[in-house]
Amino acid sequence: MSERTAFQDQPHRTVLLRNGTVHSPADPFATAMVVENGHIAWVGSEGAADSFADGVDDVVNLEGALVTPAFTDAHVHTTATGLALTGLDLTGVATLADALERIRAHAASRPADRVLLGHGWDASAWPERRPPSRRELDEATGGRALYLTRADVHSAVVTTALLDLVPRAREISGYAADAPLTGPAHHAVRAAAYDSVTPAQRTEAQRAALARAASLGIGSVHECAGPEISSADDLTGLLSLAAAEAGPRVTGYWAEALTSVEGAGRVRELGAIGAAGDLFVDGSLGSHTACLHEPYADAAGQHGVAHLDAGAIGAHVIACTEAGIQAGFHAIGDAALSAVVEGVRTAADKLGLARVRAARHRVEHAEMLSPELIAAFAELALTASVQPAFDAAWGGEEAMYARRLGPERARTLNPYAALLRAGVPLALGSDSPVTPLDPWGTVRAAAFHRTPEHRISVRAAFTAHTRGGWRAIGRDDAGILVPGAPADYALWRTGDLVVQVPDTRVANWSTDPRSGTPGLPELTPGGPLPVCLRTVVGGRTVHAGPNE
Repeated sequence: MSERTAFQDQPHRTVLLRNGTVHSPADPFATAMVVENGHIAWVGSEGAADSFADGVDDVVNLEGALVTPAFTDAHVHTTATGLALTGLDLTGVATLADALERIRAHAASRPADRVLLGHGWDASAWPERRPPSRRELDEATGGRALYLTRADVHSAVVTTALLDLVPRAREISGYAADAPLTGPAHHAVRAAAYDSVTPAQRTEAQRAALARAASLGIGSVHECAGPEISSADDLTGLLSLAAAEAGPRVTGYWAEALTSVEGAGRVRELGAIGAAGDLFVDGSLGSHTACLHEPYADAAGQHGVAHLDAGAIGAHVIACTEAGIQAGFHAIGDAALSAVVEGVRTAADKLGLARVRAARHRVEHAEMLSPELIAAFAELALTASVQPAFDAAWGGEEAMYARRLGPERARTLNPYAALLRAGVPLALGSDSPVTPLDPWGTVRAAAFHRTPEHRISVRAAFTAHTRGGWRAIGRDDAGILVPGAPADYALWRTGDLVVQVPDTRVANWSTDPRSGTPGLPELTPGGPLPVCLRTVVGGRTVHAGPNE
């Protein structure tokens, strides 16, 4: 039996929450809820709450606050998120000159760091339309080692001093004399850069990321770790930290391709539930490394990079299914997604479709989906783990997607409405630090997709960001406030609650109160988002706002 921790051994208190709004299908007009032994015990009306008041340890007057299930972010890189929160973050920087100035200031503020770490540049949004050159980075850092990832984390610019620490990087695929590193060259320098992070720095970063998540009403995160992304020590350290301290639940994935059932032993030893997450079939659109059937519009003749073919994908799915763990892949381009479908079908042909469907294998990002691929996802019961903030950041007629693919292909990206119509399970996340932890912003981005025909209702997006994340790990009993479910919930200060669809083409529920459809915050772009007052995981508070 695993050793218990002080946090896990805190006694559970029986709590009555009342005088608010409880978002629950058990009672669409609920104003009160009882939590007992870490689970929801009752949901109902204010009048019925009186009968519980004398038998509980605590009574919480919600004062009109909204209670919802806590969010699940289905794709996070926790340590990298924390390093961005505590270090050099270039997200949203408007120009190359501004980026170089921030790099100078960061280098001056961190004189003891062996390697400077930064994240978030996006030259597609800069007037200069180019990343910083190696000479400019050498000057800005005073000749020190710097590793600086692009917003999508699939390429990086580095200084000469960092390359000198990894001489072989100049000899392997993905290296260019003065361009961002991609592929194996990028992985080699990333490993060297993150090897410079001390255990204390890593723990500090993980705490910062989990605290930020909890402050936003996120009760669970899916950590997408792997040998090309982080390290085994990083994953095991994170899982230990999450078990020992108050914070969101962490479910770990380890992105290592398997060829046999025996390989699953390594996954289990690390505490992961699957060989999934960022097991790369391709790269990203921003770095021209997503694998496409037709070439990039702004890079003639380039089709991206294929890391796994259908044969390797099939072997991985077969090994994982036989071992009883989840398989999963990072796939963005249409050629990469075609390879995933072909590989999973190979596994289904060998093991039986029902067995493969029952395993709930998943695909991360899944952006360039044709109707045929969507139908295959539904047939194979593949979960689409998607990031609506990608569309908010890079969608539209003149943004990065349109430049990379041309407007016509760009309009096909991230077809959430078609996925839901086909019955494909959706789980929403951020891919933080690629886009920030921001659950209500994520729901808003799905409901107000830049391509109107891909929009889904606020209710559907909210469900995909709460219950959908639990279903993606094989749990159908959580992410919802009904008796018997885990008491993972958040309290919110918000405005009026509505049943909102952003477009008349989106399937709607009746807004008549008699329909019994629970309301949610109004999320029209430009308006304020709900403010998290408290986050509770398993009946224990993991975040309380300043006024709580």
